[in-house]
Amino acid sequence: MTRITTDILISGGGVAGLAAAAAFGSAGFSILCVDPAAPVTEEAAEGADLRTTAFLQPSREVLEAAGLWARLAPHASNLQIMRIVDAGGKTPAPRLTRDFNASEISDQPFGWNLPNWLLRREMLARLEELPNVTFRAGVGTRDVLTRTSEARITLTDGTQVSARLLVAADGRNSPVRETLGIGIRTMRYGQKALAFAVTHPQPHDNISTEIHRSGGPFTLVPLPDRNGKPCSAIVWMERGPQALRLAALPEAEFNAEMTARSGGVYGPLVLASRRTVWPIISQIAKTFHGQRTALIAETAHVVPPIGAQGLNMSLADIRVLLELAQANPAGLGDERMLETYTRRRRPEVLARVTGIDMLNRASMRGEPVLRNMRATAIAALYSLRPVRKTLMRAGLGAKGA
Repeated sequence: MTRITTDILISGGGVAGLAAAAAFGSAGFSILCVDPAAPVTEEAAEGADLRTTAFLQPSREVLEAAGLWARLAPHASNLQIMRIVDAGGKTPAPRLTRDFNASEISDQPFGWNLPNWLLRREMLARLEELPNVTFRAGVGTRDVLTRTSEARITLTDGTQVSARLLVAADGRNSPVRETLGIGIRTMRYGQKALAFAVTHPQPHDNISTEIHRSGGPFTLVPLPDRNGKPCSAIVWMERGPQALRLAALPEAEFNAEMTARSGGVYGPLVLASRRTVWPIISQIAKTFHGQRTALIAETAHVVPPIGAQGLNMSLADIRVLLELAQANPAGLGDERMLETYTRRRRPEVLARVTGIDMLNRASMRGEPVLRNMRATAIAALYSLRPVRKTLMRAGLGAKGA
């Protein structure tokens, strides 16, 4: 039987787990990261994650410290303007448009957008550069036994691991969280999201456009040009049966329906990738830690894809954990560190989960009175410059917002 001792075992090799491995590994901790499935790192491969992630300004600091930003920057598309469109009239045409420009609060863009499959590719390459980090695909966490001084983890291949800290990054249905008996609150919407890439004749000009109409938002996020044509990633949220109907349409019909749903903001949209469908929920764990264990990312919290909050909250988890670990390396994984982690992260996450839940429910509603109220609220929030700037800073997760 193989026995391994490490500073940190990361259970989960998704984008958040790989980012955590790079961040803690770059800080000098010994890391073992495991995942039952091998990450898919090519866009055309079966099982590729065709969603994109918009890294907001505060997340760049985490990526730089992890040695990841230099790898990611050449592939990133700047997000200079966040455009909110209300298309809640009788037809999907925009009836109210408001722009939030990063130049009002910073000399940097709001963020940078990258495909999730590419993130996995570049993050794995970074881990290969770190001699104190081991990534094992095809191996998961089978059993967890925690003690005051360590976590003892049995992997699915029988390997016994002793770790000072166990980081649970194994997803919204986390086996580690369940084993530790940590409760979870889940909110369901009856929605699904279609994620795919498109080309279009008009340039996106580094504008991320979120179009609100009943059923959920339709968001276009800039990507690098594809075959000489402007390209965007789309997340299209709809009620479940409608999302499944759209996913099954012949390509020409789908192109026509998504162009209509976009209000024609970039001209005719043409599908440029497979369509993938994802369930939409909100979720938050009752606590973000157990004995010798920290919960991060979707193990701790899940939100609908609105306002680019999901993975940015995950990187904020990593930032706080790393700050605590570096402030007192001898106390890595002890109760004081983990209680402080929950105290610093959970209230902020709860506020964001609650706010995004409210925004999503409001966006889903189709009644004329509620549609008009939504448009009025967007106009009112934009019209007051101090309020607008505060909202932009809060959306970035900026300290002191």
